[in-house]
Amino acid sequence: MRTTATRSWVVGLAAFALNAALLQGALAADDGKLSYFTWSGYELPEFHPAFEAAHPKAVDITVFGDDDDALSKARAGFHPDLAHPCYDKIERWKQAGLIQPMDKSRLKNWDQIFPVLQKLPGIVDADGKVWMVPWDWGNTSVLYRTDLVKNPEASWKMLFDKQYAGRIATIDAVHDTPLVAALLAGVDPFSKMTPEQLDKVGAVLRQQRPLVTTYTTDMTSVEQSLASGELVAAMTWNASATALKKQNVPVAFMKPKEGMLTWVCGMVMLKDAKHVDLAYDFINARLAPESGEKLITEYGYGSASQAAFAKVPAAKLEELQLPNDPETMLKQTVLTKPIPSNDELAKLFERVKAGG
Repeated sequence: MRTTATRSWVVGLAAFALNAALLQGALAADDGKLSYFTWSGYELPEFHPAFEAAHPKAVDITVFGDDDDALSKARAGFHPDLAHPCYDKIERWKQAGLIQPMDKSRLKNWDQIFPVLQKLPGIVDADGKVWMVPWDWGNTSVLYRTDLVKNPEASWKMLFDKQYAGRIATIDAVHDTPLVAALLAGVDPFSKMTPEQLDKVGAVLRQQRPLVTTYTTDMTSVEQSLASGELVAAMTWNASATALKKQNVPVAFMKPKEGMLTWVCGMVMLKDAKHVDLAYDFINARLAPESGEKLITEYGYGSASQAAFAKVPAAKLEELQLPNDPETMLKQTVLTKPIPSNDELAKLFERVKAGG
């Protein structure tokens, strides 16, 4: 879903109609196919070739642009068999009663998942039940044109700098832009924020708002604007840096002194999943080394699979600015964890975008 700083009533109505159609389709008669709800770009069959071979055309994939959007749709009644949210939202899916734990014994490649990801609080409960199967991880940072921005300070402050007014874009998600604003305000976003701390974050966000061309999760448009020079800098994920470098656009993916954000996402099983056997087959196919290798080389994201990394040459990982394990990355970056003040921060962000 693409979101901009200004939204008209007509656009909102059209979005409502689209969501209603989506939900109506989801509630239609069961066609025997697995239903999977994932990020745009993750629907590629190359990410689950073993499933395609065993179950040809047996998966229906619906995509979302942001996992706040995904959670909202699930709460509204869209219940696929599997969904692909990120770790910072896992508690919210649990609290909403939307997901069920999985049987680790049915996850054939579980032991290949990096231990640091398996041990994230909330991934596995005290009874050994798995609430999320980590599949991908990566970074959020500043992607900028090296020919248009000379010798910048390695800091998130670039996206809050008046000299780049009108040539900046940032991500329209509470776990991205407001989280960075909290870091710059000296507020811990992973503890419950006081009203005074929220005011500090709001002040930083208001400083940025008149400088930003767009708040969006549409990375394709951001990449096009960076390539044309319309934008000089934007908050993006690894895949945008990878895509533009392939096009020989002179860009750099910054390592801010405050820390890149590192996110971890994975698969969850909905409480009322109708195709549980297919779901386990799909998860196992996605955890195969070949799937993770494709994720790394195609998008520049990290795979949760140690076996996938073993298939990628060290020179390629260096080119992609990836270490060969997430533990190294997590020592250098800020892990996007559950945000206790998520709802308050989200409301604050909406007010700021609306000019409040």
